[in-house]
Amino acid sequence: MINFDPSADQANEYRQLAQNIDSNDMFVIPQPMTQDRLEEILMEHGILD
Repeated sequence: MINFDPSADQANEYRQLAQNIDSNDMFVIPQPMTQDRLEEILMEHGILD
């Protein structure tokens, strides 16, 4: 995208993403949540009845 149209909004989003990744100093490895916790969250927000 950046090579195709460097001035496109999407190209700017990719640049911002790359900059955020490069400047990240929080080297945390995310842990998956349990199925039960996911269902709790969905029920809290009315997505799952």
